[in-house]
Amino acid sequence: MSPRMTLDRGVAMSRVQVGDVLRPRSLTTIRSERVSIPDDDGLVHLQFRRYAGCPVCNLHLRSVARRHEEILAAGIREIVVFHSSAEALEPYQGDMPFAVIPDPNRGLYAEFGVERSRRALLDPRTWWAALRGVLRRRNPLPTEGESINGLPADFLIGVDGRVLARKYGVHADDQWSVDELLGLAAVATRRDPGGPLAISSTGGKD
Repeated sequence: MSPRMTLDRGVAMSRVQVGDVLRPRSLTTIRSERVSIPDDDGLVHLQFRRYAGCPVCNLHLRSVARRHEEILAAGIREIVVFHSSAEALEPYQGDMPFAVIPDPNRGLYAEFGVERSRRALLDPRTWWAALRGVLRRRNPLPTEGESINGLPADFLIGVDGRVLARKYGVHADDQWSVDELLGLAAVATRRDPGGPLAISSTGGKD
């Protein structure tokens, strides 16, 4: 049985597990383009981030953008979801070279079991990233409908819709690095005998 979690508002959610097969879906980006999950042409890295102006999220996504060509060369399409409107996202993520999806009603978050926690920014491991993000660019507090308590999550999805790897972060800066993503994709491409990896919140196998 899948582990269950609870949002701040008390609604129980089920986590997606490695090996689960996702139903096909089409999402609309902030540029009004359509992207599909799964992708017939390769792997999908589906990221769930926080709110549009989040300094931690924006610092991380800049690192992804800098290596986007390398990610594409590995056969991976980036799709990033925020619990913000398209209008709120445009000033911050409008120049990103990958798909950015607005999900202000948190429908995808609920479907994938991505939670919120009041500890998201209280963990000391987030403080350095938050400070660096703020120093690089002024970031507002969440606007109406956004939440400072959001947690990140990462999913690597195969061409058949199967979840090959996943991570649920335990604080705001707890996500795969680009190097971790590329390593997971290499394992998936090789069809390693050990099977797909599920990276846990502490960096080990689930």
